[in-house]
Amino acid sequence: MRSGTEMIGARVVVCMLVLTPAAPAAAGAAQADEAPRGIANPDGAPDAAAIARALARVKADPNLATSRTIKTLKWKTSATRSSGTPAWLQWVVGLFRWFDQGARLLVWCAAVVLAGMLGAYIYRVVRARVARPAAGEFVAPTHVQDLDIRPESLPGDIGAAARGLWDRGDHRAALALLYRGLLSRLAHAHRVPIRDSSTEGDCLALASTHLDRARQEYVSRLVRLWQQTVYGHESAETTVVYGLCDGFAPALDAAAAAEAGA
Repeated sequence: MRSGTEMIGARVVVCMLVLTPAAPAAAGAAQADEAPRGIANPDGAPDAAAIARALARVKADPNLATSRTIKTLKWKTSATRSSGTPAWLQWVVGLFRWFDQGARLLVWCAAVVLAGMLGAYIYRVVRARVARPAAGEFVAPTHVQDLDIRPESLPGDIGAAARGLWDRGDHRAALALLYRGLLSRLAHAHRVPIRDSSTEGDCLALASTHLDRARQEYVSRLVRLWQQTVYGHESAETTVVYGLCDGFAPALDAAAAAEAGA
């Protein structure tokens, strides 16, 4: 960009260059025109029309114009207006909009979870009712603490079989047979509600409420001997074991129980 002084100087120079060659001709033409009228221009200076024409040519020159139009590329700024709403309020509004858009998905997820919980609850209730015996009905377990107490898994005369094992020197097997027979008779013959997780103490407590005193004493002696030999690693006397073997059938067999009931 040129300054105003430089532009004025350039105009003057151009005017001089343009008017100088044409000065004689313009003077002659002016003399010829003015001759009839009797007006002469002795200095040969250009008239006002010539000066105006020269200035018009200078102004028409784009290189000598006082202003110039220049086109440049510029990024277009966003025309959005500021609403004046606080940023935190806009965030809250956006959050509620997000919740509004995802409300349907959340409702479906909640419905699926509730349906699953309801189904699990119904399954547990139905299973508990099916597994629960009727009033007054007792279902004897097949095993107690990993011991098989099914009647078909035991010999007919448990006392005699246990005495035979003891006489052969298999003392632990003899006592285990007596204890298994005791649990089987309590559950299947006397309907004592023992469970598969019942311990020796549980069996004693249940027997005390379902058997008479004589049978309670027998059960107590047999359970104590079992605990002393298995857990206490004590030796049992043969006479004590013989007494338990001989008294097993009168105390616990079903026939003896029926006779006692009669």
